[in-house]
Amino acid sequence: MIEIRGIEGISKFLGEAGSFFLATADGDQPKTRPMGFQMLYNGKLYFGVGKHKRVYAQMLKNPKVEICAFKGSDIVRYYGRAVVDDDPGLFEAARKAFPFLDQIYNEKTGLKIALFSLEDAKAERIDMIDYSKKKEIEL
Repeated sequence: MIEIRGIEGISKFLGEAGSFFLATADGDQPKTRPMGFQMLYNGKLYFGVGKHKRVYAQMLKNPKVEICAFKGSDIVRYYGRAVVDDDPGLFEAARKAFPFLDQIYNEKTGLKIALFSLEDAKAERIDMIDYSKKKEIEL
């Protein structure tokens, strides 16, 4: 069982997992989608979705979301209330860290990205083989 500490540990785990899933609610129907974009900025963990996508509308209607990833037999769940941050410095940091964003979100395409973090968040690590080893991650 790996030890995960704080928001930095969650970010590291998500990065090592490579991809993770974002769950939202669409009315009474849960929706999940794979993601890979995450970054630490000023002590917060941020994710990004296109403002033109249904996932963004779902988050605005019901901001309670969950991020879930696994690596080996370890699962991490990170959940809370999605809060969009329009700080231009955040977007610039995201562009520098992930240059491919410029290919998608630019004046020519007209597409915009919503960068969000989780407020009132909780996280847990679960061992897929031995569920009794479930442990809350202190944030």
